[in-house]
Amino acid sequence: MSELVRGMLEEYNVPPHSQHRSEDADEEDTTEIPLPNVKAQVLKKVIEFCKHHKTEPMTEIEKPLKSAVMAEVVQKWYADFVNVEQVLLFELILAANYMDIKPLLDLTCATVASMIKGKTPEEIRKTFNIANDFSPEEEAQVREENKWCEEP
Repeated sequence: MSELVRGMLEEYNVPPHSQHRSEDADEEDTTEIPLPNVKAQVLKKVIEFCKHHKTEPMTEIEKPLKSAVMAEVVQKWYADFVNVEQVLLFELILAANYMDIKPLLDLTCATVASMIKGKTPEEIRKTFNIANDFSPEEEAQVREENKWCEEP
C-alpha cells in the first residue's frame, strides 16, 4: 500500500482494511484522500499495479540491471505494465514517488534505466528528446574529464 495513503488513513482514523460503506451512507462519513499531484488516468494505473502486486509480488530488481529488456528483469505482467508511452511512464514515476509506493517506483525507474543501458549520450538524447546545449568545446572537455567512465 502507498505509505502516503496509509498515513492519511491513520490521520483520519480509518482502518486500512475497513469495509466499503453502503451507498446510503452519509456523505459526511466518507473520507476523501486528496491526491492533487496524480491525474485520474495515472491513478487508475497505480491502482492496477497495486492490485496485481498484492496477488503476485514483483521479483526483486537486481542492480545494476542485468538486461535492457524488462521481461528479463521482472515477470511478464510487470514488463507489459511499463510498456507505455514515455509521458505516462514519467507520470507513473512521479505518482509512485509522491504516493510512496516503492515497488512501483523501482519498476518505473528500472524501466527508464533499461532505456539508457548501453546507449551513447547522443542515443540517450534522442530517446528522451533532450537538446544538446554544450558547445563542441564544452562537450570535448566533459568527455576528457570523464574518459575513465567509458573505459572497460
